[in-house]
Amino acid sequence: MWLLPTSILVVTTLLAVPLSRYLAWIMNGKYRAPRVLRWFEERLNSGPQNWKQYTAAMLIFNTVLFVFGFAVLALQPWMPLNSLGRGMLAPTTIFHSVVSFMTNTDLQHYSGDQHFSNFSQIFFGLSNFFLSASIGFCGLTAIIRALRSDSSVGNFFVDMWRVVVYMFLPCSFVLALFFLQQGSPMTYECAQVVSTLEPAAMGTQDNGQAKQQTIVMGPLAAFVPMKQLGTNGGGFFGMNSAHPFENPTALTNWLSCLAMMLFPFALVLMFGRMINRMRHAWVIFSVMMVMMIGTVVWAVYFDTMQPNPGLTAHPVAQTFEIPTPGGKKEVTLPAVAGLPVDQHLGNLEGKELRFGTSAGATFAALTVDVTDGAVNCEHDSLNPIAALSPMVGMWLNCIFGGKGVGMINLLLFLIVGIFVAGQMVGRTPEYLGKKIGGREMKLAMIALLIHPIMILMPSGLFAATNWGLKAESNPGPHGFSQIMYQFSSASANNGSAFDGLGVTYGLNNNTSPSPTAVAWDIATALVIIISRFIPIIAPIAMAGSLGAKKSTPMGLGTLRDDTPTFGFLLFATILIIGALLFLPIAALGPAAEHLGPIPFGG
Repeated sequence: MWLLPTSILVVTTLLAVPLSRYLAWIMNGKYRAPRVLRWFEERLNSGPQNWKQYTAAMLIFNTVLFVFGFAVLALQPWMPLNSLGRGMLAPTTIFHSVVSFMTNTDLQHYSGDQHFSNFSQIFFGLSNFFLSASIGFCGLTAIIRALRSDSSVGNFFVDMWRVVVYMFLPCSFVLALFFLQQGSPMTYECAQVVSTLEPAAMGTQDNGQAKQQTIVMGPLAAFVPMKQLGTNGGGFFGMNSAHPFENPTALTNWLSCLAMMLFPFALVLMFGRMINRMRHAWVIFSVMMVMMIGTVVWAVYFDTMQPNPGLTAHPVAQTFEIPTPGGKKEVTLPAVAGLPVDQHLGNLEGKELRFGTSAGATFAALTVDVTDGAVNCEHDSLNPIAALSPMVGMWLNCIFGGKGVGMINLLLFLIVGIFVAGQMVGRTPEYLGKKIGGREMKLAMIALLIHPIMILMPSGLFAATNWGLKAESNPGPHGFSQIMYQFSSASANNGSAFDGLGVTYGLNNNTSPSPTAVAWDIATALVIIISRFIPIIAPIAMAGSLGAKKSTPMGLGTLRDDTPTFGFLLFATILIIGALLFLPIAALGPAAEHLGPIPFGG
């Protein structure tokens, strides 16, 4: 049970050390590329950029990415590799999907095997896996150069080239060979029509002949590795990494976990190497690792080691009073007999048991800690209190996080923690020898607070209106958890979902879409855009402001950032701020469901 998460964490940490050396070597420009690649790189180099120019280039690139992605999806019916005749998605779903994929969120309000052609999967999905995954990486690199007071923060287009060509392509190619060997399909065919082993299992036609089964397929062996390495998480199939084509064996499940954690782990150490402060980086790494272990242990203990309360007996009738607009109302819960289900293996609802009993809970914790969003089990079916683990991972949004963005978010907590500590001892707060002033704190707080605002405000709005009430599949706390999880995933640029929420419009000619799908498409897309770019742009500006200041020598009163004391300060800052911001919705959702009289909201 514990071997799976332990082995993943240990092996990923060991691999992250040499990979961080390679990443720092590439991003510091100490490599010498082959002549052909160097020629392309030179064409992209428009010269050194300051932080404003770098940010402008990043936004321009994203605008182009948006236009390209929208065109690909809008033209899907007329593009090749569409033998199943997939039509055009609803306009709001196209808008949401393009925003989601270009921001490395990959929150899907569609099912890829039902709504996408192979052309769209390749030229929209797979291309975004590489390009959107590189943007946060580049943002962190620019921040590092600014913090060490380089004359330039680099060139955005050159950095993108380095990340995609020298890092992502070789790693994804190697991983693709493993997936191919383990059974993932690699074909341009859209589907195979086969006869089932049990005649007429799919029903019969009007003439009495047994219907055949259509099995959707595509270039999965190339698609899945970058889905995981880039912490993208968008599935080729609606069932994502629970599908046997995306995740054929227990080995590919283990590799999927390792792949989505590898770059987030290595980037923390790359940060230390590039600023020449490895002990400081290991302190940050340790704080992140403690939080990750906590979320994994919590999820496994409360889901894999506990029964499903919805299947257990409630032998005694109970009566409760609930408030109503006219006063109070008595509600009687009758005695409920337990189902004859052996639950010694814990909660198995919504789990794919090919991977082992603890694989679903482990994957659920890890995929949000690194903002990947892929799933190999139904998060909606986690025990109520176990579901707090993925929610906390998204709320804190700095437990390694995605490629660069997690480290950027951690720097915000770090700056706040140093500022508070400095005020407590009566010294001007400093980081890397640079004094933290009002400008830096304002930028840090803007980037830090936009995340809870983009979760709490829309969650409250949708929970109080038909936009949310008509979409949720369960009443009470569980329904609120579905709504709140969706906006948490959007704001954290995660992409996983509490499935069961009606957010799918489908194809444009669909006669019975989810009743409030349009509102969900627009609202979550806006949350994704705001929560993606403000927490990247503001820290780049903050780093540019800090880097422009003169360094001050370390004195007796300087708070050292490479000691266990600093680690405890950082850890406490994250937990206190996180609790102050998100404890109320945790109490209204999973905690209320766990403590309430009716399992799973009634």
